[in-house]
Amino acid sequence: MSGPITVDLPHQLGKAGARARMDAGAGKLTGFIPGGNVTEHRWEGDTMIIAVQAMGQRVAARMTVTETHVHALFELPPLLAPFAETIRGKLQKDGAGLLR
Repeated sequence: MSGPITVDLPHQLGKAGARARMDAGAGKLTGFIPGGNVTEHRWEGDTMIIAVQAMGQRVAARMTVTETHVHALFELPPLLAPFAETIRGKLQKDGAGLLR
């Protein structure tokens, strides 16, 4: 595994509102991973655990919800490591839109 991608996404929804938006938009996360498909989606407390299959590889993500932001952590396998900065940039640019 390469180093994780971390991004903080601000919101003004409170925890419950952010969780509801994340649940409704979990499938949209595939847009951040080239060729991705969500294969796992569950909650552990205030953390959404999600897995995306992309290019025959598994991308694991944990997104922890607070009152003011979502802290997202994506673990990329070595084959997808060259896409790390592209994915980080897309998350920073478009990720907060998932919480609106």
